[in-house]
Amino acid sequence: MIRSEILREIAPILRPHLVVCNIGLPSQEMHLIDDQPTNFYMLGTMGLASSIGLGVALAQDRKVISIDGDGSVLTNLGTLPTIANNVADNFILLIVDNGSYGSTGDQPTYAGKKTSLAEVARACGCENVVECRAEDTGQVLQKAIDAGRMTVIVSKCESGNVKVPVITMDPVAIRDRFMQSMAG
Repeated sequence: MIRSEILREIAPILRPHLVVCNIGLPSQEMHLIDDQPTNFYMLGTMGLASSIGLGVALAQDRKVISIDGDGSVLTNLGTLPTIANNVADNFILLIVDNGSYGSTGDQPTYAGKKTSLAEVARACGCENVVECRAEDTGQVLQKAIDAGRMTVIVSKCESGNVKVPVITMDPVAIRDRFMQSMAG
């Protein structure tokens, strides 16, 4: 199972919540699969989806799910101790770990080798960390939503991309509709 298949499976689970999606192909895939005003698509700034998601969760009460990749989290490892030390029980970080930098040509990451992002998250102080197979992501995500406590999920999947169009929506329009959806 590859990332786009996970996103297709979890899209109905995500729909009622605020979603901050990783740059590049993950955002493009999510936009194609189930574009919602409650989805904030990162069009730049690799490694910041989890940080922005945490900030949104701390600023309001709705459930926020950040969808990040192993490559992006490795690019900004400072996000994990920040998450651990600023617990927001309305925040879930879903790391789709395909062991590669999927948006730039599937170059391997260290998460596809010896580095366990679940163990790194635990070492940073994240108390509720779950590693799962790609096929179990929907069930694990729903359980985390229902539990109502901050959770880091590391979903291990195969590397691979599907051909998707770029997001042509203006970044300001993405921001504005996301902010309006937070108010509603």
